[in-house]
Formats: sequence, C-alpha cells, structure tokens
Amino acid sequence: EMLRSLVGSEMCIRDRFSGIVQTKLAIKEINKQADFASLVYDFSAQFAVGLQLGASVAQNGVCLTVRTMTPNDDGSIRVSFDAIAQTLKLTNLADLKGGDEVNIERAARFGDEIGGHVVSGHVFGCIRVLSVEQDALNMRLVFERPAELRPYLLNKGFVALNGCSLTIAEVTQDTFTVCLIPETRDVTVFGTIEVGAKVNLEIDPSTQATVDTIKELMASGQLAELIATVKNA
Repeated sequence: EMLRSLVGSEMCIRDRFSGIVQTKLAIKEINKQADFASLVYDFSAQFAVGLQLGASVAQNGVCLTVRTMTPNDDGSIRVSFDAIAQTLKLTNLADLKGGDEVNIERAARFGDEIGGHVVSGHVFGCIRVLSVEQDALNMRLVFERPAELRPYLLNKGFVALNGCSLTIAEVTQDTFTVCLIPETRDVTVFGTIEVGAKVNLEIDPSTQATVDTIKELMASGQLAELIATVKNA
C-alpha cells in the first residue's frame, strides 16, 4: 500500500509524482562538499502554498525533502534541500551550479490527475543526449540506450527524463528517441538542452515489474509452464 503523509491541509502521495513538470526554477545557492550538497531555490508564494518542512519535491526527477523554508521580503519563500553522496553519484545534481535551471514538481496529491505516469523520484542513473533537432513546433531528442537498461526502454513505453514523463517514439540497439510538444519544451529545461548533456533517467515502474517478473520466470524455468497454463485456461 502506498505510504501517505499529510502535507499542509491536503493528503499527498508520499514520494509519488506524475511526471508533469510544473515549472523550472533557477538555483539561488548551491553549497557543495565532498559528498553532500545543499540546493536553494525561491518558490513563489502561490507555488509554495501548503508546502511544509519534510515535504517531497522532485528536482530534475530526483525526490528531495524540504529542509528549510524562509520568507523573502517580496513574499516568495526561500526553500532548501539536501542531497547526499549516493544521490550526487547517481544524478546530474552533482553537476549543477548557481543560476542553473532545474525541473520542479511537487508531490502528487490524492485526487490529482496523473497526466503522465507514476514516477517515484528514484533515479536509476544518467544518460547523455546524442542529438537535438527542433523547429518552431517540434523537438526531437535522441539519447543513449545503455545495455543494462535496454529491456526497460521499449518502443512506445514510458520513461522519466529529468522528471518529465515522456513516451519513447523510437528505439535502436543503442539509442532511443523522444519527441516533445512546444508546451513541454517551454516549461522544462529541455528547451535549452544541448548535445552531450547528462539527463536523469527513471524507468517506468510498471515496465520494470513486468520485465523483471518475466526474467525470474525464465531463470526458474517456469515461463513455459505459465504459457501452457494460460493457453489451456
């Protein structure tokens, strides 16, 4: 059963996101140590409604917890988050600097429309952009498709890239492609992304569960028995 926590006055789904990035924010401060970093942003008063210490917020698809909240003179809220060694090792947060823009999504609430797919905010690792093509209305991005993730990156399947829920348009042995509509390009950091950039990747949990179950059945020799059972049902 999904863990739930109260954030503000409304029930939120603990560490669950929709993959629909709500905004992009520039980092106001980033304080780095060898195996730790503190990231600071200014949230508008409207965007911070209901936000409390301990709330989950996805940053480039990485689920982080609100550490501090301090009101600014202009009514905005300065919010800080901590990232530990493992997070920095696996994600592109380690490469960020002050002024860089980051995709932001607050945790989903019960009753919210899930416009993308369920995203946990637990990034598997980074991949690189191999190609960027765009015109006034379309954007096409080609990414590397690492061998260990190929079973989960399937044609027409879901993938979360920098926290953005996207559908895979094409796959080859070593690459996969996504296509962005103008709204996604404008609201997210993908609008200014360049070849060679590192992007956080989270595979679709439903795809992972299905593929891993099939792998286990194959390894145990039970897949043929299951297929026969289904055929005879």
